[in-house]
Amino acid sequence: MRGPLLVYGAYGYTGALIARRAVERGLSPVLAGRDSERLAALGRALGCAWRAFPLSDPEALRRGIEDAGAVLHCAGPFVRTFRPMAEACLETRVHYLDLTGEPTVLHGLAEMGLHAERAGVMLLPAAGFDVVPTDCLAVHLAGRLPGARRLVLAVQGLDRISRGTARTLLLHPEPATAGSGPRTRVFDLGSGPLAGVSVPWGDTFTAPRSTSIHDVTVYLVGPRASRAFFRTVPYLAPLLRMEAVRDGLARLLAGAEGGPDEAARARGATVVYGEAIDGDGRRVTARQRGPEAYAFTAVAAIEIAERVLRGEVRPGWQTPATAFGPDLVLSLPGVVREDLE
Repeated sequence: MRGPLLVYGAYGYTGALIARRAVERGLSPVLAGRDSERLAALGRALGCAWRAFPLSDPEALRRGIEDAGAVLHCAGPFVRTFRPMAEACLETRVHYLDLTGEPTVLHGLAEMGLHAERAGVMLLPAAGFDVVPTDCLAVHLAGRLPGARRLVLAVQGLDRISRGTARTLLLHPEPATAGSGPRTRVFDLGSGPLAGVSVPWGDTFTAPRSTSIHDVTVYLVGPRASRAFFRTVPYLAPLLRMEAVRDGLARLLAGAEGGPDEAARARGATVVYGEAIDGDGRRVTARQRGPEAYAFTAVAAIEIAERVLRGEVRPGWQTPATAFGPDLVLSLPGVVREDLE
C-alpha cells in the first residue's frame, strides 16, 4: 500500500458517511476539504488526521494529495470540481475515485484516460450508487445475451436526496436524451406496477463503454412527486441559472438534515431492474436489491477504495464493472441479484 485514502469533501453529507465507513473498515483515512473548522470537528469525532486546502490552488492541491494511495473525491457538483482534482492526481500519480453521476463529468474524465494509462493511474468515477449497481447489472445482462443491442435500466429508492445531490440535479436541468425508450414506462420491481420517467443517469455514458450496447435508457421509478420533479425541472432552466434559486430549492428538497437521517437510511432500500434485448427480440432480465442509496454509496465507495489500496488497479479510465467485474456489487453487504427468467 503506497499511502492512505484521502477523502476530499469529507464533511459533506455523503463525504461524512464515507469517512465513517472508512474508519469502520480500519483504513485511517485522511480527511480533506476547504473548511478547516469543519475538518477539525470531524477529525476529532472520528480520530482521523485532516488537512485543509482548496481546489483553486494547484500547488497546495498537489501537496495535499501527493502522499495518498488514492483520493476519493466527494466534493460536488463535480462539473465544477473534477478537473483540478483529476489533473492533480495525474501529476502526482495518485489513483482517482469520485461519486459523480454527471454524464458531462464522466466524458471529461474519459478524455483523460490515455494520459492516466500512461501515468499508471486509474480514474474511476461514479463509485457510489451512481453507477455501481446499474453498471454491474448492465455487464451481467450483456454477458447473458451476447449481441444485445438495447439496454433498459430502472432504479427505485431515491425518494429522499441529499442537498449535494439536489444541487447537482438542479445544475443540469436538461431532459434525458440517450436511448430509444419512451419518456415514461411502467415497471414491476417486485411490489406491483410503478411508473418510471427516463433520466440522464450516468449509465447513459458508462454502460455503452462497459457493455458495447449503445442504446441505453435509464428510468427513475418512485413516488409521483419524484417523477414530477424530473419532468418539471427542464422547464425551470431559466430560473435555475441563478445560484440563489438553486440553493434554496436544494435545501427544500433535502430537508433540515441535509439528506436522509440515520433511521431513514437504516429502513430504506433500493431496487435496480435491467433488461437487455438483441436484434431478434430476445430478452434477458434481472433485478438487484440493496441498501438505501446513500448507505449503498458509502459501502460501495469504500469497497472500491480498499481494492485500489491493495493494488487491484487497471490504469486508465474505468467504470466500476470494467475495473472489478459485474460481481463487484455482490460483495457489498445486503445486495442480492436474481435473474428473472
